[in-house]
Amino acid sequence: MTKPIRAKISALGTYVPPHVLTNADLEKMVDTNNEWIMARVGIRERHIAEKGVATSDLAVEAAKKALAQRGLAPTDIDAIIVGTVTPDMFFPSTACMVQDKLGAKGAWGFDLSAACSAFLYSVQVGAQFIASGSHKRVLVIGADVMSSIIDYADRATCVIFGDGAGAAILEPAEDDSVGLIDYIHEVDGSGSQFLYMPGGGSLHPTSKETIAKRMHYVHQDGQQVFKFAVRKQTELCQKLLERNGLKGSDIDAFIPHQANLRIINATADRLGLRPEAVVVNIERYGNTTAGTIPLAMNTAMEQGKLKKGSLVMLASVGAGFTVGATLLRWAF
Repeated sequence: MTKPIRAKISALGTYVPPHVLTNADLEKMVDTNNEWIMARVGIRERHIAEKGVATSDLAVEAAKKALAQRGLAPTDIDAIIVGTVTPDMFFPSTACMVQDKLGAKGAWGFDLSAACSAFLYSVQVGAQFIASGSHKRVLVIGADVMSSIIDYADRATCVIFGDGAGAAILEPAEDDSVGLIDYIHEVDGSGSQFLYMPGGGSLHPTSKETIAKRMHYVHQDGQQVFKFAVRKQTELCQKLLERNGLKGSDIDAFIPHQANLRIINATADRLGLRPEAVVVNIERYGNTTAGTIPLAMNTAMEQGKLKKGSLVMLASVGAGFTVGATLLRWAF
């Protein structure tokens, strides 16, 4: 039997809109304060897109940077996968918008909805196209304009989310010294009631009533999400380490979804990770949903934590609930 081709991340590009919303700004909008926000979630500021700037716009900017880093043209891309919960519109897909704006003629693509796990899920889907030999280059993007679905009168959610995007290029690895090693994904649909946007779909189509009831915004039971996230993120990461004969101290860079600093720290402690291996940038960006992991990858690169051959573990928990963990060797 032919051995599957291992995929690697060969380039990375990120983008956040220039406008910054600080905790001081939020104090003027809703009953909250900087001390409470920092203590509860660890966020000091987040980037917010201007009106009329869509998810595809952020995605394209990130994709351009990834292509430039790799020295590729948009026409070199075979497929585009966009992980997002804030598509430009229900249809056509945001991937179609990205393909056109980017000028990636000849590429096909689609959107993937897995909330905060969307980038991890998209990477593994793209990796299967590489593994089969059908594609040579897949552009994987995690992008969200969360400000478009946040109720800025709800102090429980408006302090958490920001806007941002990250793009990675997947290509065949030259050998097993780099590239994606293993992954575990799970969903638990029983948790769908704890983090969701009820309005606008086929269950509750847009109406005067859904608008009046503020059903087109994110609704969250923070306590339930926190408990599930700490337990399941740790559980999947531990399983991934064990089946690959590794322990937490072997990881060079742990890059988790940036939802809450307490979740990140609790996971790191339970896994026995070295403090210097844990990558955190939530203070500057907040929770950008599908954008958090690629943005944190970029932070890890800036901090010198990613070198060729570095052992990296990615982890996420998102609405659904969706859970994911990925093990890889950094390729550049």
